[in-house]
Amino acid sequence: MTLQGKTVMITGASRGIGAEAARAFAAAGAKVALVARSAEAIADLAGEIGEQAVAIPCDMGRYWEVDQAVRNCVKAHGGLDVLVNNAGVIEPISHMAEADPDGWGDVIDINLKGVFHGMRAALPVMLEHGGGSLLTIGSGAAHGPVEAWSAYCASKAGALMLTRMADKEYRDQGIRAISLSPGTVATQMQRDIKASGINPVSQLDWSAHIPPEWVAKALVWMAGAEADRFIGDEVSLRDEAIRAELGLS
Repeated sequence: MTLQGKTVMITGASRGIGAEAARAFAAAGAKVALVARSAEAIADLAGEIGEQAVAIPCDMGRYWEVDQAVRNCVKAHGGLDVLVNNAGVIEPISHMAEADPDGWGDVIDINLKGVFHGMRAALPVMLEHGGGSLLTIGSGAAHGPVEAWSAYCASKAGALMLTRMADKEYRDQGIRAISLSPGTVATQMQRDIKASGINPVSQLDWSAHIPPEWVAKALVWMAGAEADRFIGDEVSLRDEAIRAELGLS
């Protein structure tokens, strides 16, 4: 599909899924806004992609920064058609009785409040222009408890509900809200999980994880009408039928 002339804002764009998504959307013809706390990393990526990319440093846990990031995106590219809510963290991995409350709250700030902040800042722009797509990186952790991941599981469950809320409130105004549950992906987060040595996910062989390029390809597909049947719901990359439809193997 082509996204020629469309603008896509990607959070957590400094590495992993976010960086690959930026490359994939740019290759499909979109103008991309790269949002992350790591200013140097997104500046390097913007330089790699070229003039259709702009780097916007931002802490997703602070609404005023996210609102300004959306304003900067619109100023640079003339609009906002797709928001990819990708920014996320998993540390601290710990059992609840030993969890650091501040660290636990930081996960909620980024993974849950950050998703809300992105939607809250993007929605007025999208609604003014007749619609847009809110694509959020979800997780199987949204659907069941995983040992030592209380903050992550709670935040991902909340983020999935935000997708459903955006759909309930704005589908009839042209908003396409869809979650993507990618399964385990070969990124730095999986290295952190493996290093923790806690729960079965940390014991997975590295070959079990899918490449971030698969997730990027899925996100580009989700931005188009082919994925309309999933509006208000979740796409799972564990689903072999979805992998086949996207040509992933």
